[in-house]
This record gives sequence, structure tokens and C-alpha cells, in this order.
Amino acid sequence: MGKKGNVVAIIGRTNVGKSTLFNRIIQKRLAIVDDTPGVTRDRIYAQVEWAGKTFYLVDTGGYSIEGEPLFEMMSRQIDQAIEEANVIIFVIDGREGVLPQDEKIAEILRRKNCNVVVAVNKIDEPLHDHLVYEAYSLGFKEVIGVSAEHNRNISDL
Repeated sequence: MGKKGNVVAIIGRTNVGKSTLFNRIIQKRLAIVDDTPGVTRDRIYAQVEWAGKTFYLVDTGGYSIEGEPLFEMMSRQIDQAIEEANVIIFVIDGREGVLPQDEKIAEILRRKNCNVVVAVNKIDEPLHDHLVYEAYSLGFKEVIGVSAEHNRNISDL
């Protein structure tokens, strides 16, 4: 697709809710959502109109650890999405906290000097809000607690 228009890519490790967030933003079920890691393998694009602006939203497969099946293919897909995107929504699982894979992805994004918004997902209700603060350790200014499943704070993205 290239950087022809505004492109927002959703990236993160497996099973953090990227496809659920993608579907929530586009307001239809285009991406497959499953608890099985690795269901999303190719990038999925959708044109979105949000707050009077039109852009392409890209869902990517989960970033996995070297040596895992499909690692190289998934890594290429994510790298291509990063290159195409004007903005990255970096999704982490707030209930699990920041994991080494999240730190590795953050390092890649910082090296590439991307515009990043960290979406701390699975913050389903206000009593989970404190789980957001750990995400600031990833080194990005924009950190927002969301619940893709329950449509919480999605408009803040």
C-alpha cells in the first residue's frame, strides 16, 4: 500500500486484542478474533472515517519470539506495516503487564522513530486503570488504557 494516504497500523504481540481493536474501530467484524495465537497472519486493511478524517487501518499478526513457527513471515508483515504507517497503535495486554516481547517491540519502534500510541488493552473498568501506568516504562508519551471488547476509551485513540 505504501505511504500514499494516512495509514495507522495496529501491532503488538500475540493475543493482546489487536484484531478485536481493529474490528471495534472499523465497526464491523472483518478480522478473525480467536484465542489461538497466530490466527492473523497477513495484514488486513480497512478504510476508516473517524472524527472527520479518512485513513487506512491495518491489522497485523502478533509479534512472536524467534524460533516460533511463522516467526519470519509474521516479522516481515509487521515490518512492512511499520514502514507504511504514519502512526502505530502498539497494543499491550494490561492484565499481563509489560512483558519482554513488549519491550523488544518498543525497542524496534523507537529505533524506527515511529509515531506511537500505546493502547493498554483489557482495561475493562475503572478499577483496572492503575494497570496502565507500567506501560509508560516502554518510553512513549501517548499511553491510553482501553478495552477493545467493551468499547472503553476507544475514541481517545
